[in-house]
Amino acid sequence: MRKPQDWGQPCPNPDCAHYRLINRGNMSAIATYLTQSGKRRIFRCGACEKPFSETRDTVFFDLRTPEEKVIMALKMLLVKVALSDMGFVLGVTEATVLEWLRRAAQKAHEINAHLLRDLPVTQVQLDEMWNFIRRKHAQQAGPDGESSELSADGRQWVGISCAPEFRLILAAFVGPRTFESALQLIQMTAAVVLGVPCFFSDGFSCYLSALIEVYHTLQTFPRTGQPGRPKQPVKEPHPDLVYGQVVKKKHQGRLQALVYRVRCGAKRFEALGLSISTSLLERLNLTLRQALAPLVRKSGSFCKDRTHMRRRVVLFQAFDNCARPHRSLRVPLSDPELRALGLIQPKWRHQTPGMAAGLTDHVWTFRELLTAKFEPVHNQSSSG
Repeated sequence: MRKPQDWGQPCPNPDCAHYRLINRGNMSAIATYLTQSGKRRIFRCGACEKPFSETRDTVFFDLRTPEEKVIMALKMLLVKVALSDMGFVLGVTEATVLEWLRRAAQKAHEINAHLLRDLPVTQVQLDEMWNFIRRKHAQQAGPDGESSELSADGRQWVGISCAPEFRLILAAFVGPRTFESALQLIQMTAAVVLGVPCFFSDGFSCYLSALIEVYHTLQTFPRTGQPGRPKQPVKEPHPDLVYGQVVKKKHQGRLQALVYRVRCGAKRFEALGLSISTSLLERLNLTLRQALAPLVRKSGSFCKDRTHMRRRVVLFQAFDNCARPHRSLRVPLSDPELRALGLIQPKWRHQTPGMAAGLTDHVWTFRELLTAKFEPVHNQSSSG
């Protein structure tokens, strides 16, 4: 008997028993139709009998624009092209490009949520990169010129955490340089890593408090029998927490010295034999500035809205982790592989950070980034 083909398509009907489940033998292709981008299939779920297009739940769903133009626009967002220039080249409005960006960022968020889970990383580098939204100084700025948490304009910082062993971007957050932003970045990082990795950053003072807020043990105090309120429990750093800082000493804008200090977990830091460094994340910051037009220094292509900046960063995160090979991660090919590849003999197999971390087995195409479909996280463990 002929087995049904697994099309890799989940049922989009919320009332169906197979809602968002993939490869359960309930999908069948019933028709095709022509679009500006070529032939597309129509599927039908055998459980609920509902038909749907293969572009459902992708960036291209219900778009009249050819897919190649959408892909071109989103690629241009990642190679330092301003919105106004995109509109001139592609013949679309800025509002149209921003709508495509919203869809792509939503898909990138799904990819990050699916892939970045329970990562066995040993160390995490933290850093923040200065930028501004709409204007360089917010109207509600503090005495030091820093924008408040409630202000959506003015000084905004792109906080990033990465795993240097895989060059993998773990989390990214756009907001003011405050304790709340640092805490948000640490919480996002802790949600995707296993255990308590070692953390290294620059001299930003809020990271230590944020780390203790996330990784801590409660120290309780017994009652003394004396009058008055009992002493409240105190949050102590987790026994496995290691945090080191690289503090830059500058004079008149010039770097004079680097000071390395361990703020927490000195014994475990010595036992692991690690070194305090943020160099790989500093290099990633340069890559980010060279990729996103609003992050370019002394440029007129700055973002007018914090939401759009966050969407650009999350799209870059998924692209960098899955679809952008890193030269430092390439591995040499063995002799049997060289002979099997034919006349042209490449010496290296290129890898993305996602491949190095074991999250995927190939370099994703840009179209995969925009059309990937996944089951809900709580279903994957039970079905696997």
